[in-house]
Amino acid sequence: MAEEVKCACGTANVGIFACSGGSNVGQIANKVAIELTKQEVGKMMCTVGIGGRIKGLMKSAEGSERLIAIDGCPLNCTKETLELAGFTPNRHIVISELGIKKSKDLDLKDEEVKEALDKIKEILQSD
Repeated sequence: MAEEVKCACGTANVGIFACSGGSNVGQIANKVAIELTKQEVGKMMCTVGIGGRIKGLMKSAEGSERLIAIDGCPLNCTKETLELAGFTPNRHIVISELGIKKSKDLDLKDEEVKEALDKIKEILQSD
């Protein structure tokens, strides 16, 4: 008998997927996703798990009414990962398009994280 695949992290009305790449904007995307989860805008989900086609994580994404992809830069790794797995994000946001310059500096500036969070919340409220 086949084992029933259950959601690994529960379903959420809004699934939030973020980049966590090796740049300031990738890490800002990740930090913003954490903050949006804490503020109950949605629930952060595992982008890498989607890339790995982990069944429980795929089911969690499938159970979401909306998917938000937050990328750090124009490489769009988060959006591409979701699309390769068969998901189309309802909203795609790129941190470097919000006026924050990409760098290899992983010591995040609190003001840049706040700026990105505020702009993203404004974008999401307009939906």
